[in-house]
Amino acid sequence: MRDQFNNRKELKDRRRDLRNNPTHAEKKMWQGLQKHRAAGYKFRRQHSLGHFIVDFYLPEWKLAVEVDGTTHDDSQTKEYDERRTEFLRGNGIHVIRFTDGEVLWSVDMCVEKIIEKIEEMKGGLNLPPAPSL
Repeated sequence: MRDQFNNRKELKDRRRDLRNNPTHAEKKMWQGLQKHRAAGYKFRRQHSLGHFIVDFYLPEWKLAVEVDGTTHDDSQTKEYDERRTEFLRGNGIHVIRFTDGEVLWSVDMCVEKIIEKIEEMKGGLNLPPAPSL
């Protein structure tokens, strides 16, 4: 039986469109995340989880990273984002959000926060710490 939670077939075209047309902030975040591939952090871009598509996803740690532009400021979108985050957390996925402004101001700071979140998630697993920036 196929996994109907990750990268659902019916969302393939939408995921491709989002990957091929990233916002400026999403491009910067992807570049920042790519720097850490050597440390074993292999994020995926525009990955679907259930019927939602997240900007970036680290499957090994079930960590979704969202980069929110100004469209996320209106009340309807905020409600949608809350429902989406609730759904993801209900499925064991951690969510960390950044605004476009945060990413454009300092992508390195954002990536550092992501690494800190991963370290926090590792908790008492006695795993070696990730290399610093």
